[in-house]
Amino acid sequence: MSPRKAVTNELTQSMVMDAARELFRKKGYQQVSMRQIATELGYSHGAIYYHFKNKAELFYAMIETDFKELDQWLDNVMMQDLDNRTKLKQVLLEFIRFGLTHKSQYEMMFLLSDEEVKSYVNKGPNESYEKFAKAIMELSNQSISIQHAWSIFLSLHGFVSHYCRCDADYDEVKGLAESHVNFILTSLG
Repeated sequence: MSPRKAVTNELTQSMVMDAARELFRKKGYQQVSMRQIATELGYSHGAIYYHFKNKAELFYAMIETDFKELDQWLDNVMMQDLDNRTKLKQVLLEFIRFGLTHKSQYEMMFLLSDEEVKSYVNKGPNESYEKFAKAIMELSNQSISIQHAWSIFLSLHGFVSHYCRCDADYDEVKGLAESHVNFILTSLG
């Protein structure tokens, strides 16, 4: 057994999440182990278990961070001094922009289907969706149901999911995104 190498920096949760995110993006969640993450960082796998009890908990921490970032994007739009219709359009466009600017994060947040992580990942998505639905309802000129808000979310999600599989970034599909958002807005009167 080789001696443990001395490390110059204390391992942080953020360092672990950054390395894991990159490995999950490259290899897929199922193909990455805690040992591989530790190797990538140059630490023992025990050092990672100090921060996260297993890979699913690590994944959950990453996803919660991502949903907080998405929520911040929404909060930033909601704080702008715009009329409701313009703000509503901006909310919808920002959701698309977030997804296409952070493709690997978006895929892990919304598209990963894994039994191991399902039990961990539900708080962030539910809170984010509730915030999104509340903003849509607040900004709409008409009374809309939770089902209508859900349909709007699914329409945006479909757009983002489609373009996540392409090499195109947000700037390349911005015109299509605006057309899609304008189409959604017609359902809101």
